[in-house]
Amino acid sequence: MSKTADATVSVPDTASTRAGLPLPADPAPLHRAITLLALISLFIGTRADWNAAIMKRPVVGGVITVGYAGILILSILAVAVRSRRALVQVDAGALLLGCTLALCSYAVSSGMNDETVLMTQATHELVHGHAVYGHEWPWVFQHHHVGVTKTMSGGADYSFAYPPFALLLIAPVYAVIGAKAVTLVPTLLLIVGAAVLWWLLPAPWRSAATAVCLGFPMLKGYAAMGYPAIPALVLLIPVVIGWPATGAGGRLGRWDIVRAGLLGAACATQQLPWFLAPFLLVGVYALRRGELPARAALGVVARFTGIAVVVALAANAYFIAQSPRAWLSGLLLPFTQHGVLHGQGIMGLSYYFSEGSSRLDFYSYGSMLLAAGLLVLFVLFVRRLGPAATVLPWCAFYLATRSQDGYYLLMTPLWVAAAATAPASAFTSAWQPRLPFGRRRAVSAALAAAVLAPAAVCVAVATASGPPIRLAVGEVRGDSRGISRLTVQATNTGGTPLTPNFAASTSENSSGYWTVRSGPAVLRPHESARYVLVPSAGRYSVPQRAHLRVRLRVFTDRPQTLSSADIPVPKG
Repeated sequence: MSKTADATVSVPDTASTRAGLPLPADPAPLHRAITLLALISLFIGTRADWNAAIMKRPVVGGVITVGYAGILILSILAVAVRSRRALVQVDAGALLLGCTLALCSYAVSSGMNDETVLMTQATHELVHGHAVYGHEWPWVFQHHHVGVTKTMSGGADYSFAYPPFALLLIAPVYAVIGAKAVTLVPTLLLIVGAAVLWWLLPAPWRSAATAVCLGFPMLKGYAAMGYPAIPALVLLIPVVIGWPATGAGGRLGRWDIVRAGLLGAACATQQLPWFLAPFLLVGVYALRRGELPARAALGVVARFTGIAVVVALAANAYFIAQSPRAWLSGLLLPFTQHGVLHGQGIMGLSYYFSEGSSRLDFYSYGSMLLAAGLLVLFVLFVRRLGPAATVLPWCAFYLATRSQDGYYLLMTPLWVAAAATAPASAFTSAWQPRLPFGRRRAVSAALAAAVLAPAAVCVAVATASGPPIRLAVGEVRGDSRGISRLTVQATNTGGTPLTPNFAASTSENSSGYWTVRSGPAVLRPHESARYVLVPSAGRYSVPQRAHLRVRLRVFTDRPQTLSSADIPVPKG
């Protein structure tokens, strides 16, 4: 290093020099910035928790008030301290404060949704020795008045549809404290996960763990509602940290064995890790193939995968023994349920910006093809795409019919873990297949386009296909505050018999299915019929706001289709 560069690292301090003590280097600007951003993130959502607590739970509100002071003091220190060691201590203070505020947020949380009641009921059944899979509990959703995942066939899903390991983690606590365990355990696990991520990250990155796990309120909200993806995330954090070193030298060390076991446990907790696992395994093979013969590299991956599979099967063994078919159907239900459209992805072109589509299935085809295509590209260009292994798997959800942002948000701490511990330099010697025309930029771009083209074609087919049912809304009974009866003329414009299911929407969600008072159950090809519809609750409330658009939604299953039309709201 040059003298000029050395001079920029630190400025001599007279007192320290006289004492003969070396002065620690000044913290890097990036370290200060991450610490400061983490502290800023702790402000986000804190006022909502304070508002909820200060009158009803003043002790919690008081702790949050002190937390505000802690954020301000730590923020001053983050920009004022002059040594790396001191800034690491500020990072530790930010983590401790984040954990405290997370517990305060949990103490005042009262929100329940379909996941909360579903996890509670499934845990109750497990604790009492009853079967978890193959059963539906519609009364639980009705009792707690929470939403439910509606299906294109006119029904809804009321059954447990996740791998069981989260239940096994919650069950012992449930047996002691009851239903509160369903939300308490994920919250505590999130705090533990934040601490583990903080500890395993390089020092300049540590406060990023505080920000993504505890600062931004989304993950805390998911944990407080009992989402099984939170335990899965926590199990994946040690797997992702420094994952390019897995199997280095051709052998699995103790930490690699722990990684494999945690990956298997995560896959036995929720389905999202299933999408990440292939990218990690392919990446490990490419990295080891860069230093070992193909057979040895494959052996490393096989042993790692074997450990993960054994752990996953062990976590599922009890439930498999109860009913293999019900267990398998439950695990696959998210892929087979045909839930109604929801989310922020490309399916919005058919749901929000047009009158519908007669080929919604092609969104699902495109999603699967994109997942496969990205994995192929990862294999072909692992030296470039290796650092993105924890981000690429979630891109496939952007094309799915249910492309909710939660699929991305829940795993964002893994993005930080990989960014800090799996840099591009770790992949410079990774093995890549030889391309037939070399690796010129034009060749690589053409190959990438060819691999992703099938997914793009599927999306084009889905978006370009018009609605299969032409709708003409007739009589609308009710007033500006709600609709009690609706008449619609529906014409099947295609050559496939359709079973229409009617709903309405004024936002991103659709209502419960309306009751058909008159009209055929099946609309034959090119048939036109008059339907008289009434809301399932007797009256469909219409929000009182400007520029309100009320939409009639007609869903069909097998094939999945959507047809939409505006409902004129009565005045007065």
